[in-house]
Amino acid sequence: MKKSNQKETKEGNGKKVMSFWSHFDELRNHLVRSFIAVGILSVAAFLNKEFIFDNIILAPKEPWFITNRAFCKLADFLSVPALCINIEPVKIINIEMAGQFTTHILVSAVSGIIVSIPYLLWELWRFIRPALKPSEKANSRGAVLVTSMLFLTGVLFGFFLIAPLAINFLGSYQVSGLVENQIALRSYITTVATITLGVGLLFELPVLVYFFSRTGLLTPNIMRKNRKIAIVIIIAMSAIITPPDVISQVLVGLPILVLYELSIIISARVYKNKSLES
Repeated sequence: MKKSNQKETKEGNGKKVMSFWSHFDELRNHLVRSFIAVGILSVAAFLNKEFIFDNIILAPKEPWFITNRAFCKLADFLSVPALCINIEPVKIINIEMAGQFTTHILVSAVSGIIVSIPYLLWELWRFIRPALKPSEKANSRGAVLVTSMLFLTGVLFGFFLIAPLAINFLGSYQVSGLVENQIALRSYITTVATITLGVGLLFELPVLVYFFSRTGLLTPNIMRKNRKIAIVIIIAMSAIITPPDVISQVLVGLPILVLYELSIIISARVYKNKSLES
């Protein structure tokens, strides 16, 4: 009779199979290491308050921010003053007693998660890797690197391009000259975070297409036939994560459309490889 606490059994081919509790213990170890990584990076962000807020979070609203300076130089070159954005930084106010402290904690936690994304994906990969077949392992080689790069590229794209445009549009928009814009700190951070993280997630489209294609849930023919529907969905998602100005929506939508076309190529290659394997 086998012991109830036995961690591994053997299949007919001699391959070791982990029990449910062994899987649970393994998952717990990965989660603990992930939480520790996020905790360390969050504490580091918390201790570097001035750098995080002055040089990152609040920077896109300042005239010296690289994107704002680039647009102003472009405005001078083309003699189109309207292209110069965030000439006057929007006023950020705090209207809650503990608002700045709770915001400090929240931003530190989110910063820790974003910076640790590559490590979190690596821990996830280490957990699922033993369950994959040799061919699946070979086809998934570099998945962590590609996924991390796509996400971080999307975050940087949203932060350096979309966020300054959104701040300029929303911060300067007025229904009347009698109403002055004074933006709440939490509102400002929510807007910037939604844009940057939203664009980062949208940039993961090729990865999702790859895995859906591997499982047979998606084919290149389906993607080609539904291209018009995909364009409508992309426009709708761009409108959700960006302010209601056409420029920001186009700047988000165009790269996603390019990624969609790239995803069709990826899906086609997956199906070609599957046919060769079979």
